[in-house]
Amino acid sequence: MSGSNRSDKHEAARATLAEELQPVFDQFVEDYKFAGVIHHGAPFVSYIILAEMVRAGWRLTGDPIGQWAEKSKPTGGNEDDE
Repeated sequence: MSGSNRSDKHEAARATLAEELQPVFDQFVEDYKFAGVIHHGAPFVSYIILAEMVRAGWRLTGDPIGQWAEKSKPTGGNEDDE
């Protein structure tokens, strides 16, 4: 996700994290938004809480299943180009 697509609150929460944790946070936000749309019809996110969870040690450790596996499939871009 590029910086231009982030809200001020998103940027502020992201900036509280060490640089090496920012990609973890970015993926967490993307997944949380996906879940928000599925369950509530809108991607409501508390960025500062997600940042706290990343600082507390949250990491994706398993392979996605169900609708999450579908979300994670390549979209038909240039994945096969070498």
